[in-house]
Amino acid sequence: MVALDGSKNSQRVLDMGIYLARKADTKLIGITVISNIPKKYHHLSYPEKPVLLVADKMMESAKRKCAQNGILFERKIDFGDPGSKITKFAESLNFDIIIIGTRGMSGIKEKLLGSVSNHVVHKSSIPVMIVK
Repeated sequence: MVALDGSKNSQRVLDMGIYLARKADTKLIGITVISNIPKKYHHLSYPEKPVLLVADKMMESAKRKCAQNGILFERKIDFGDPGSKITKFAESLNFDIIIIGTRGMSGIKEKLLGSVSNHVVHKSSIPVMIVK
């Protein structure tokens, strides 16, 4: 399973996921978790819609890249706390590995890992690969 957020680093995560999926002859599952709706959309009746469209576009791009490399790609888009949602989703389906980047698009900076990857590394019972 790969955790994607649209950042440059998440493209490296996807590349690593494709590489490992090819070696293991398996499909790849991508997840993105929307943690908050930007204030510029709060005036809309459905403020999550523009954010979902961006997430959908990102996941479609990942699906195309996987298809070009002969890998079947399934996706999940969710709302909530990214670290918690990623960990729970991976454990609920008993994935072999979680592949995640060190820092994504959040504004929070930590010394070694981003807050999401830090949470996943410390809370997951499934092996985690960190991609820089």
